[in-house]
Amino acid sequence: MTSTRLLQHRDADGRRRVILADGDEAVFIDGPSTTLELAQAALKDGVTLADAARQRRSADRIDLDEALAAGTLLSSIDHPDTARLIMSGTGLTHLGSAEGRDKMHKAAIDAAQQTDSMRMFLEGVEGGKPAPGRTGQQPEWFYKGDGQQLTGPEQPLASPAFAQDGGEEPELAGIYLIDDAGRPRRLGIALANEFSDHVTERHNYLWLAHSKLRPAAIGAELLLGDPPADIRGTSRLRRGEDVIWEKPFWTGEANMSHHLRNLEAHHFKYAQFRRPGDIHVHFFGTATLSFADGIRAQAGDRFEIAAPPFRLPLRNSLAIAPHDTVEVTAL
Repeated sequence: MTSTRLLQHRDADGRRRVILADGDEAVFIDGPSTTLELAQAALKDGVTLADAARQRRSADRIDLDEALAAGTLLSSIDHPDTARLIMSGTGLTHLGSAEGRDKMHKAAIDAAQQTDSMRMFLEGVEGGKPAPGRTGQQPEWFYKGDGQQLTGPEQPLASPAFAQDGGEEPELAGIYLIDDAGRPRRLGIALANEFSDHVTERHNYLWLAHSKLRPAAIGAELLLGDPPADIRGTSRLRRGEDVIWEKPFWTGEANMSHHLRNLEAHHFKYAQFRRPGDIHVHFFGTATLSFADGIRAQAGDRFEIAAPPFRLPLRNSLAIAPHDTVEVTAL
């Protein structure tokens, strides 16, 4: 199956262009210089994003592997006004492996009192995939940040100095543009690392909001059209030349307790998330974490996430941001 993707490119002189990739073939397009500009043109012309790109394809080819290595590929979406890009996500959405599901269900049955997290997970399993036209069980939801926190491929994920942990979360992110009528339009999906502080979250689940206020990375490729139901990839952590942890991860609706449309419905039901012109990056969750296997990432470690049909991996190193003391003063 051919996978159509869009990528954003920036030359050494700062010139930006959009790349159209079909399978292994990649070419620049003429006209719009960003994914957002191309999406706006597609809305104006009344065509799909893929058709808008194909109508503008040039004969100027590019090698994606070379571009990634050169650092000229950007995140697959951005906004010139970082405050107009909203990042959010949903958790407890993935079934995990059959063994993992069995363990969770046994724990739920054996526990004298279910935890709030277990109850929410099981409610999602039961009601997260409603019939067409209906809205199902609402998921866990969290705010991640705005465009200031968006990190591109090959760029460091900067954990704040006060953080207790900085760990990867390999998953998919839905990318949306709110059109002039206030309707969310899904542009596509991207490979993502929804970087979080799992030590803070584990200490008290009411600190989930704090643990999620971190940067997050999305891959260079925006996969267009209806997302595959079954996406299987690999997440690994490198320390120097050594792979210190590696594990497969499964995502897509076949491996989730919620339909994407159910997660989307519960996010965009809030009017403040339907402001025309805004971009939304919404993370769909994961069931695979190195932290769950007792791994603690260190500064300089490198996260690597890869999953077909995405052609390129998402790689980011862990950095520690300098300590910034904030004092509030009266005016």
